[in-house]
Amino acid sequence: MTSMRFVTFEFAGHARAGVLSGYNSVVDLSAAGFQSLLHLIQSGEAGQQKVRQLLASPPASSTHALSAVKLLAPIPRPPKLICVGLNYLDHARETGAEIPKVPTIFNKFSTAVIGPGDNIVLPRVSKAPDFEAEFAFVIGTGGRHIPAADWAKHVFGYTIVNDISARDYQRATTQWLMGKTFDTFAPMGPCIVTQDEIPDPHDLAIQLEIESPGAEPEVMQDSNTRELIFKIPDLIAFLSSVFTLEPGDIVSTGTPAGVGFARKPPRYLHAGEQVIVKVENIGELRNPVAAET
Repeated sequence: MTSMRFVTFEFAGHARAGVLSGYNSVVDLSAAGFQSLLHLIQSGEAGQQKVRQLLASPPASSTHALSAVKLLAPIPRPPKLICVGLNYLDHARETGAEIPKVPTIFNKFSTAVIGPGDNIVLPRVSKAPDFEAEFAFVIGTGGRHIPAADWAKHVFGYTIVNDISARDYQRATTQWLMGKTFDTFAPMGPCIVTQDEIPDPHDLAIQLEIESPGAEPEVMQDSNTRELIFKIPDLIAFLSSVFTLEPGDIVSTGTPAGVGFARKPPRYLHAGEQVIVKVENIGELRNPVAAET
């Protein structure tokens, strides 16, 4: 598969699947018969061949300047958004937790998903909104009981997720879900990079910065995916031993050290700030922070 960077974008009031062309334009994949990125992923290799044919000679009417469109989350309503907790060695150490022997799994509902540039809305009911830079992979070919050695056959590509977390709600019970799935708590994007563009997903720099008005950006997290405890093969095998992975499912692999609640004093998000997550070879995901009205 030729390396491609897939996006979902809004143009003329409609969400469309697209593929980035160079640095400044996007090709609308409806010209190849795809009305959504999920539709393309579900179509498998035959669909990707249609995209390659389109990119060889895209019609002028299907090419738009990036400045003329709004990027959305690559998959605005993923079939499943699966998250992994305590999955970086440096993060487990900073929280004082034991190194887990089994992956800690939770999920976010699709209503939490927002795209690049959308507001992270701080809920009125939480006093502890936190940030978590995460590297995520997207399932291409689904399945059940997938051997770890076959992981690469099932990954479509990679993206960025910011696992925003209301720590007071998260820690109110043993179940993390309610602290993790407030509306807007899953910024995602800006694109999905195909698997072949990243030779080793377990050796990528990952960083999170916060920009405050009138101040220099503050680096909060700075690590590498080599710190992952459970790597992609482990996660695919473990998850598929329990439930069927489906095309378009997104697995967010956990966050490194530097989160707000582990700092002394704790450092939570505030309205007016910007949060920027950077993952090597994928790009950056930037979202402003706003108070709930």
